[in-house]
Formats: sequence, C-alpha cells, structure tokens
Amino acid sequence: MKNGLEIAVVGGGINGLCSAWVLAQQGHAVSLFERDSLMQATSRSSSKLLHGGLRYLENYEFRLVREALRERDAWIARNPQLAQPLRLVLPIYRGSRRSRALVALGLWLYDHIAGKSILPKAQWLGREELLRRDPQLQGDGLLGGYAFSDGHMDDEALGLWVAAQARAAGVQIHEHSAVQRISPAGELTLASGQERNFDRIANIAGPWALELLAQSNLQAEHRLDLVRGSHLVLDAPCPQAYLLEVPHERRIFFVLPWQGKTLVGTTEERQDLHAPIACSATEEAYLLAAYQHYRHSSAPMPAISNRFAGLRPLIYSAADPNRATREYALERQGRITTVVGGKWTTSMALAEKVAVKVSAPIAQPAP
Repeated sequence: MKNGLEIAVVGGGINGLCSAWVLAQQGHAVSLFERDSLMQATSRSSSKLLHGGLRYLENYEFRLVREALRERDAWIARNPQLAQPLRLVLPIYRGSRRSRALVALGLWLYDHIAGKSILPKAQWLGREELLRRDPQLQGDGLLGGYAFSDGHMDDEALGLWVAAQARAAGVQIHEHSAVQRISPAGELTLASGQERNFDRIANIAGPWALELLAQSNLQAEHRLDLVRGSHLVLDAPCPQAYLLEVPHERRIFFVLPWQGKTLVGTTEERQDLHAPIACSATEEAYLLAAYQHYRHSSAPMPAISNRFAGLRPLIYSAADPNRATREYALERQGRITTVVGGKWTTSMALAEKVAVKVSAPIAQPAP
C-alpha cells in the first residue's frame, strides 16, 4: 500500500469496528482481531439507546454531551433501518428529586447543545395526556412530564452492519483470534502462538484493554472502573418510553420498547473482569421494584422473558460509579494506541480520533 500503514486493531466491539472502518477508508491496511465473535460482549448488551446523555449534564460533561448529540443524529441518518428517533417522557411527580424547573432547564440546555438537530425539541405534557398515552402509569402525585428526543437501535445488527462496511473497505477481520501480547515495537502475538508485526497497533478491547497491556508488561496511564449494567426484558408491549428516577435515589433508569416487548434498565454494579457477566437476583429485584413503582396498582406485572448484562469500561473518576465520567481517553506507547472508556453513541467520533492518533509519527527518543 503506497502511503498506508499496516495496522492491527484489537477488539471486535463497536469502537474497534468503527476505528477499523475509518482507518481503512484512509488508505491503511487494517487487520482486526476479535477473541470471540464480533459484537458479542459489551457492545450488544447496551440499553439500545443512541443518546446524548441527558444525565451527564449533572456531571458538567458538556463536551461529551455535545459530541454524543451530534453522533446520535448521525447514526439515525446513516442507517435509518437500524437506528430511529425515539420520543421519551420524563414524568414529574410531587416529591420528585428533580423539580419541574430543573428538568425544564436541563432539557432546554440539551436541545440548545444539540443545535440544528433533526429531532424535535422537548415539550411539556399534562397529566391527562400522559395517562391517555399510558393508562397503566401511576397517576398518584403525577403533575405531568416532559417529552424529549433521543434515538434507539438494534445494537448488534447495527454493529454487524459496520463490520460489513469495514470489510467492504478492505479490513481483514479475524474472529476467534485472541491476542495474547502486544509490544511498543509493533509485535502482536496471538494465543495460538502466531506472531505478526505491524506499523501500528490499536488496542480497543473495551473492558479487556488494560488487561492486554498488563499481559504485555506495559503500564497504563489510566485506571478502568468495570461496571456491570443489567437489563430485563418484560413480556408486554411498551406504550411509552420513559426516563425515570429510581425511587428514593437520584439514579435514573429507562423503560423502553424493544422488539415488541419492554426493556427495563440499567444497573451500575462494579465487578471483577473475570466474574460472570450476568444479571444478579439482587439487580433483578431492584429493576422490578423500580418499574412497579411507576405502574398503577391494578396493572399486572409482566413476566420476565429475558435478562442480559454488559460490562462497561469507565475511566475511574469517582467512588460512586453513577458519578463516574463517561468520557474516553487515548494512550500512546510507541506503536501502540490504547482506548480507555468509550460509549456506543460516540464510537464514530472516537474512531476519527483514533485514526489521527494511530497514524501520527512515532516520537523519537531524545539523544
């Protein structure tokens, strides 16, 4: 390849796939290595949302929200079959921890940061309108609520669509090819023992990125906060998507339509990298109680048809994982670029930054 580099991408989740696609479009020869199958871990276990992160405003993460809102719209425009607009409601009750005035300010800021979005702005809906839309919503103390826009997606299908675009751009994808070690000199060793040399290596293995560095006797600049997010799929249609406060907490959770059923999530539980990634009985009870709190007392409780969980690789920044930053960071060690953190919605924006970092000249040691 005349001007391109030989680049290895480690990780077949959405961030790795988007990065490989962008690098190939820029003329590089890209090989992607995934230890299992594509899109089978964290990237397929999301809340199925393409969103700017309304609650991130409470942590003053304005840069991330701006980027995520732009990327939310871009995904919907890029593949409208697998990513569509979604209108959510945030109801306000007497005694809600966030007042109507505070929510109104937050949503005004959310829409303002979004700029000339393709999605409609937030609006207030009265109590009667909310109960008309969803007669099973708890009406006691309900004042009304705000409808606002984000997007939803089929995360696995959309990720596999990205993989198809990457292959079409020339990316060589190797599934079931675990990487055991990498070196700043560009050496990559597979678990099979095969060794290969690359001009650059992009370590985008999500929760396993820093473990790969440790296995390679390399020290990371950041720490990862591994946080499990669990979800329930209830066997009932969802008449309205919601963003809701967990009772007696400032945490929020979502109630969303998913494949004709109702998706409820998510939790935030720290866990070890090698522990089973599954919804615990405690998390299940927590989500069911939160969901039932907002249902009319006569509303039947749907059966659980599925449970799933994903392990989010957050940059360690707070004792409470709910307050941890959703930002991402890029580290460079010789020919290796490592991604720490990263969100589904911002995967293409991250990919553009990875491409710049990976293809930058290698700094020479001072004489």
